[in-house]
Amino acid sequence: MTHRFSEHRPQQGADTAGVPWAGRTLTGTGFDGDTGDADAALAALLAGDRPDPVQVVAAVAEARLVVPIVAVAAEVDESSGLPADARSDMASVTLVAPDGSSRALPAFTSTQALAAWDPAARPVPVTAQRAAQAALQEGCDVIPLDLPPAPGAAAWTLTGSMVRALATGRPWSPAHRDDRVVAALAAAVDAEEAVREHRLGGDAGELVVELALRPGLTGPEVEGVVARIGRGIAAEPGVRERVDAVAFRLHTA
Repeated sequence: MTHRFSEHRPQQGADTAGVPWAGRTLTGTGFDGDTGDADAALAALLAGDRPDPVQVVAAVAEARLVVPIVAVAAEVDESSGLPADARSDMASVTLVAPDGSSRALPAFTSTQALAAWDPAARPVPVTAQRAAQAALQEGCDVIPLDLPPAPGAAAWTLTGSMVRALATGRPWSPAHRDDRVVAALAAAVDAEEAVREHRLGGDAGELVVELALRPGLTGPEVEGVVARIGRGIAAEPGVRERVDAVAFRLHTA
């Protein structure tokens, strides 16, 4: 079988597509001296038992990440009777949940971690902001960091609210401690005379809203209060992107 590049003559001053080398400018990636090692501060945090999410996201924002690029067949040659890749493109890797409900863009803190996961993947160094922007462009909900080689093993994952914060270059806070979220929730609750008191809690991007309601409310009335508060939070500009999920806990006061 004839190799598809057998007629290429690089000494003639052009690439395999016939485009001349002359006039091209090669620019650095910004990571020209990169050794491929993980950022020391980020690696230390991820090695802990229960790293503080605020500290992890802050460390990620300052670190260089590595995203995997793999070859994908774009054209198949079957002239020999056996299918063979005639042309391949390079594409970023995205992972899709079995039920198709979510997508993930994996990223790695070092070339060693990437090679352990997939030795065939090409490492591309990027800032955390660029990785987050790429994730959003690909429709990915999360960014798992340093996926282990074993299928199904856990990885520390940047949630949607973390990814959106990194993409826009703003600091990330847990939803229940984010000033924009706290203010929006307070405004929504103030409009409900049936709510005597409210408290906020949660874990990372999950917001837990505890409502103390006046006694005697019917089921539909309680549902209405919760629905209006939920809509009030979602309608406030810039708030939805800071919250991964909302849960309500109700009791009477």
